[in-house]
Amino acid sequence: MAPEELKSLVRTIPDFPIEGIQFRDITTLIAHGNGFAATVEWLADRVRESGATAIAGMEARGFIFGAAVAAKMALPFLPVRKPGKLPCETIGIDYALEYGSDRLEMDPASVAVGQRVAMVDDLLATGGTACATAQLLREAGAVVEHAFFVIDLPDLGGTTKLADCGVIAASLMEFEGD
Repeated sequence: MAPEELKSLVRTIPDFPIEGIQFRDITTLIAHGNGFAATVEWLADRVRESGATAIAGMEARGFIFGAAVAAKMALPFLPVRKPGKLPCETIGIDYALEYGSDRLEMDPASVAVGQRVAMVDDLLATGGTACATAQLLREAGAVVEHAFFVIDLPDLGGTTKLADCGVIAASLMEFEGD
C-alpha cells in the first residue's frame, strides 16, 4: 500500500484528549490487516537500512509497532516502560512534558554494551519521550542513532529535537497541526 493509502487509514478525532487537539488515532490503521502489515514492512525496511540489531519501543503504542517489527526481523525487542511495570532492577529517566513530567524505565541487562538499537514508535510530536528513551538506552550501553515513526507532527518540532539528541528520525506519514 502507498503511504497516502496508509495515511487515509488513520482516524482523526477532534478535541481529544482536550479541546483544540486533533488526535491521530492509529487503531483504525492496525485494525486494517493489509495496512498494518504494510506499515510494519515500511518500518522494518528502515530498521534494516539502519543496521540496528535490536528494537526499542516506548509504552504503550510503541509496543505495537516495535514488537511487530522485531518479530518480523527476528530481532530482540526492548520494552521501555512506565515506572513500576518491570519486575526486575531497572534504570530510569525523568523527563519534562509540555505540562509536567514523566518517567521511563528499562531493564539494563536487556542491552549489550555497544548494541545498535533503533527506536520505533507510533507518533513523533515534540520528541521529548524519544530523546529521553535514547538517553536511557545509551545509559544502558546501547548505540542509538535512528528512530522510526508511523506519524510525524512536524509543526511540533520533534525531528529537530531528536537531531539535537543525536538521533536521525524518519516517519512514514505527516499530519500538519497538533
